[in-house]
Amino acid sequence: MSIEAKIERAAAILAQSKHTVALTGAGISTPSGIPDFRSPGSGLWENADPIQVASIFGFSRRPQDFYDWIHPLAKLTLAARPNAAHLALAHLEKYGPLQSVITQNIDMLHSKAGSEIVYEVHGHMRQMTCMRCYHIFDSAPFMEAFLETQAVPHCTHCAGVLKPNVILFGEQLPFRVLEKAKQQARLCDVMLVAGSSLEVAPVSDLPLAAVQSGARLIVVNYDETYADRYADVVIHADVVEVLPQLAAVFR
Repeated sequence: MSIEAKIERAAAILAQSKHTVALTGAGISTPSGIPDFRSPGSGLWENADPIQVASIFGFSRRPQDFYDWIHPLAKLTLAARPNAAHLALAHLEKYGPLQSVITQNIDMLHSKAGSEIVYEVHGHMRQMTCMRCYHIFDSAPFMEAFLETQAVPHCTHCAGVLKPNVILFGEQLPFRVLEKAKQQARLCDVMLVAGSSLEVAPVSDLPLAAVQSGARLIVVNYDETYADRYADVVIHADVVEVLPQLAAVFR
């Protein structure tokens, strides 16, 4: 079946849906200039030990290592703009059957694109928390200073180290957000997976949970995923090309 025919079939499934949920991963944001974590030659783990620089244990011991590693990513993320795939999902929420977006990304691009119900299961960079007194801050002024100086940001109340509200290795995912994501997987009649390799649990389990609850599954991703075998439609193509075509059906 051609890609065009697959897109047509996926659009027909969405047209019949009353409750679609999108699950997105790094592949939806790489066209916005944000590198993923695992791709050979360009992934963020290519030249870094994730346990040393991006675990809560490493952060607690040597926060400067984390901030040195995240500096280029933070610069790219805060400057990034939503691409056509993000905008397509916002359009599907406004005019189509999409009820929510579950994302593994920390870049906030879905919200910037206009999506209103977004479950950020791996956290986000809009806030920071003090590791000593647990005060929560808007990250913008601290990140602006950090991008200029690369110095570890500190709490203005107790001088403790500030940590972005992203989930590091060794930390639990935000319970309420994850539970809402699981609930959406059980409630939806269609799940649209876009730009996720589905290799990181427990989020990777959500498509199977949706299928087991009776939902239809659409997968749009360059590479194969474990969920392809359960999907009604699998499109191995660029999400930036495919999602706008799916959204165009709804006005």
